[in-house]
Amino acid sequence: MTHTDAEVTAETLDRLIGRARRSVNVALTGSAGYVEAVLRRLVQVPSGVTVRVLCNPAALDVAPARLRSLPTVRVLRHELCGIVVVDGMSAFLRLGTEGAADERAAVVTDRAAVSTLQLLYAGAWSRGRRLVDHPEPSPRLRSELTRRILEQLRSGRTDATAAGALQVSLRTYRRHVAEIMRELDASSRFQAGVRAVELGLLHETR
Repeated sequence: MTHTDAEVTAETLDRLIGRARRSVNVALTGSAGYVEAVLRRLVQVPSGVTVRVLCNPAALDVAPARLRSLPTVRVLRHELCGIVVVDGMSAFLRLGTEGAADERAAVVTDRAAVSTLQLLYAGAWSRGRRLVDHPEPSPRLRSELTRRILEQLRSGRTDATAAGALQVSLRTYRRHVAEIMRELDASSRFQAGVRAVELGLLHETR
């Protein structure tokens, strides 16, 4: 296992993905640099190589148009590690906390370790939702006010308490809630919360 600095991530991915002959399995997180480096290399993969891309909502936000242009993409709303497994023989694994200054990565060549990563990827892939079934939220749903209202809904506060916390009138608050539910095509506030998490508008609580 060889550790690499974040600055050489793109070069490392170029080398690994460039060797692909059968398959490239990718898990994308919300790190813009990592997403950009992977997508830039994937467009050069030969047509005979099977490419599967699994991303979380944060990664989808980084490059929605390019991800939607790829043939086989799934979205998983749970946290992911950044992984690229090539031909089941080698892998690139991002280490450490997202966005940390000391962000590190590793190239894995041990067969047993790569097989384990491949199995973990297969399990996550099976739980993913096809990107074509994952609607793209409207700009309104991505506003800061919408996020704050969704947080109020999730907390279970009464409308009056939530409106007070947001410093808006009760009537205005209820109007916003109705608009949000309509945008999410939700028939209940609970369903609105579930869909907000699926779309990456709210982080899943643990």
